[in-house]
Amino acid sequence: MTGAYVVSGAASGIGAATAALLRGLGHEVVTVDLRDADVVADLATPEGRAAAVAGVRARVPAVRGLVPCAGVAGLTGTDPALLVSVNYFGALALVEGLRPELAAADGAAVVLLSSNSVTCQPGWPAAVADVCLAGDEQAARALAAEGEAVQAYPATKAALAYWLRREAITERWIGAGIRMNAVAPGLIATAMTEALRRDPVLGVFADAYPTALDRPGRPEEIAALIAFLLSDAASLLVGSVVFADGGTDAILHPRRPAPM
Repeated sequence: MTGAYVVSGAASGIGAATAALLRGLGHEVVTVDLRDADVVADLATPEGRAAAVAGVRARVPAVRGLVPCAGVAGLTGTDPALLVSVNYFGALALVEGLRPELAAADGAAVVLLSSNSVTCQPGWPAAVADVCLAGDEQAARALAAEGEAVQAYPATKAALAYWLRREAITERWIGAGIRMNAVAPGLIATAMTEALRRDPVLGVFADAYPTALDRPGRPEEIAALIAFLLSDAASLLVGSVVFADGGTDAILHPRRPAPM
C-alpha cells in the first residue's frame, strides 16, 4: 500500500499519541495543527482549511490514512460557533479535500473522532447536528450560538458520526477503496480534560461519569484503536462508530446505546 498518514490536531493529546504511534510503526506521517506541525493551518476558517489541504498535497501524492483529530472542547466562555467550524466543518474539509489523495493510495482509511458525549450527555441540540449535516456552516454556527459550548460539543460530534454512517457505505467512498470509521472516546487524560477540570462551571462534572475501570483513558489507548482501524486488519469495518470509554456508555445504557 502506498501513501502517508495525515493527522490533524497532532500537537497534543490523542492526535500527538496517534502520530507518534504511526511513526513508531514505520509510517510516514504528516501532521496538521495551529502550531508545532508539518503543516500549520487554522481549520476554523475556509482559508485555513484550503491551506491545510494544499500543505499536505505539497508533501505527499497519496494519503494512506487520515485522522482529523483537531477539535475544540465545550468549555465555559468558548464560542459555540467555533466548535461547529473546527469539530465538524474543519474535520470534513480535510476528508473531502484529500479525497483524491486517499483514492490514489489504493486502499485508504479515514478515522473520525466522535465522542461518547453523544449518548451520555443529555439535552444537546439535535438541530445543530442536523444543520451541520445539511452543509450550512453559517446557519449551524448561528444555531449553536443560541446555546453554550458544552451543548454544541456533542452536537458536532454526533454530526460527524451521522455523516460517517451516511457516507461511508457509498460508491463515492468505499466504492473508491476508502474505508471510513469513527471512534467515540470517553474521558481521556489530556490537556483538554485538565482544562475541563479547571472550568469554573463545568469542572465539577469532569469526573462525574462512571467507568468500569475507575480511571480516565490514556491517549495511547485511543491511538492504538485508531491505528487498528487504519490497518488492513480492520478491513471488514465500514461505517462503524467504536466506543472507547472504559464502559461508561454500557453502564449508563446497559441494554443498548441511547439514540445518537
